[in-house]
Amino acid sequence: MTSMRVKVGADFTMTSPAETAAVFMIRPDAFGPHMTVAERWEMEPAVPFHDYADLYGNVCRRLILPAGSCVLRYDALVDADGDLDPYEPYAIEHPTNDIPDDALVYTLPSRFCLSDVIFPRAMELFGGLAPGWSRVQAICDYVHGHLTFGYGSSSAITTALDVLDSGAGVCRDYAHLAITFCRALNIPARYAFGYMPDIDVPPPYAPMDFCAWFEAYLGGRWWIFDARNNVRRRARITIARGRDALDVAMLTTYGATQLDEMIVRADQTDDHVRALV
Repeated sequence: MTSMRVKVGADFTMTSPAETAAVFMIRPDAFGPHMTVAERWEMEPAVPFHDYADLYGNVCRRLILPAGSCVLRYDALVDADGDLDPYEPYAIEHPTNDIPDDALVYTLPSRFCLSDVIFPRAMELFGGLAPGWSRVQAICDYVHGHLTFGYGSSSAITTALDVLDSGAGVCRDYAHLAITFCRALNIPARYAFGYMPDIDVPPPYAPMDFCAWFEAYLGGRWWIFDARNNVRRRARITIARGRDALDVAMLTTYGATQLDEMIVRADQTDDHVRALV
């Protein structure tokens, strides 16, 4: 693996009418090919917090947002995989009986990925294709070509069926639709999101944001697929994985908190640890 140092982070400016419970999911996971070298959290005003792992092993930070305005800032230096996303064109699909127990949940319908409903369309489009890596890639090709990217073209409750009909969405919608087609064909597929710097991407650059992709279980392991960009990328840094976006929201609040501003950072850097302190 070729290591590449990346500086990532996010700022959340929020306003709450009263103290409000919240969960943040914004730090790089501890199980990818990347390694967090240093990190810094800041909360203004400061509040108590604790970290825990959810059902999918994602690390979450739980706290109480104070009444009024507050700001959470997170920064990290990460040694990421500078190679392109792994590629194995001969990876096989597994018969259902051979899918590991902990991957079976990713063959089932979920809140945004209604694979049982989309089954006839999935069979029409992909049922006749050879199983394996090439079929998952064909799904990515279709989703990439069928959808038009546009902020505001979908909402927090938009399902894969909605975007299939509308033909528009953001990266989470591309991932949801591809996941839904995979699950309809009994291919385990899970939602992932994280930081992705614009390395090897020609300008102009869109405003930095969290990015979503998915992972499919083929040939005995999970592989990254990206229906939105539909190209292999470098220094992809996963934050969390789940059945769909509902499981891995970067911010969940249990009250009427307003998100006034969110800024996301992901840039290659030569900075050392002292850049964070």
